[in-house]
Amino acid sequence: MLTMVTPLQWACLILGAAGIGFSKSGFPGVSMLHVVLFAFVFGAMPSTGVLLPMLVVGDACAIYFFGREANWRHVRRLLPPTIGGILIGWLMMDRLDSDQFKWIVGGIILTLCAVQFVRTYRPGWFDEVPHQTWFAVVLGLLAGVTTMLANAAGPVVALYLLAVALPKWELIGTSAWLFLVLNVVKLPLSFQLGLITDSTLLVGAVLTPAIPLGMLAGRWLVGRVSQKWFNLILLGFTAIAAIRLIGWI
Repeated sequence: MLTMVTPLQWACLILGAAGIGFSKSGFPGVSMLHVVLFAFVFGAMPSTGVLLPMLVVGDACAIYFFGREANWRHVRRLLPPTIGGILIGWLMMDRLDSDQFKWIVGGIILTLCAVQFVRTYRPGWFDEVPHQTWFAVVLGLLAGVTTMLANAAGPVVALYLLAVALPKWELIGTSAWLFLVLNVVKLPLSFQLGLITDSTLLVGAVLTPAIPLGMLAGRWLVGRVSQKWFNLILLGFTAIAAIRLIGWI
């Protein structure tokens, strides 16, 4: 696999690996960058096998930097439906029209982005909805299916954590622990599907050093923006990720 990679593709992969670290530092909407770049080099489905072990490394780095800030109430609230969504996604891998799925998920994310944007300036609007059980179940299931099929659940989880008004460092720490558990759960399923091989692990091992570098850059940026601007930037990246998922850009 490595011998077939061109210099341009190597540049894309290194940028994508750094993007993993950057996205794990509080900008999950940027996760579409590494999804797109790795899919460009390896193809949509094979790239998920390359990415997943690297995402686990990124989660471990995020826990080292941010894990002490996690809000465990929301980790426990999201985990059951999200794991359920992963199992649904695993069962649907060979049956689902991926293009239709991307349209559905992208449309849902864009709608939720619009709602959350309004709530930024009208905090009382739908104030009780994010704290209701059904909201966590629906977004958890959606995140689980999305992460299994496309390694792209970051924007969904970010929207939930923004909706419940977590401070930025708690949001990052909570995401780190949640995604570590989810991505570890996905490992045996991806092995079973033949997506993770010796070749994909070798590619990941070569690219892994770029992950903490991207994370340090993201940590530097997060420390220099206010809570309000952090929320707006996060919403913007999430909306762009949804538009890219749909295929409009």
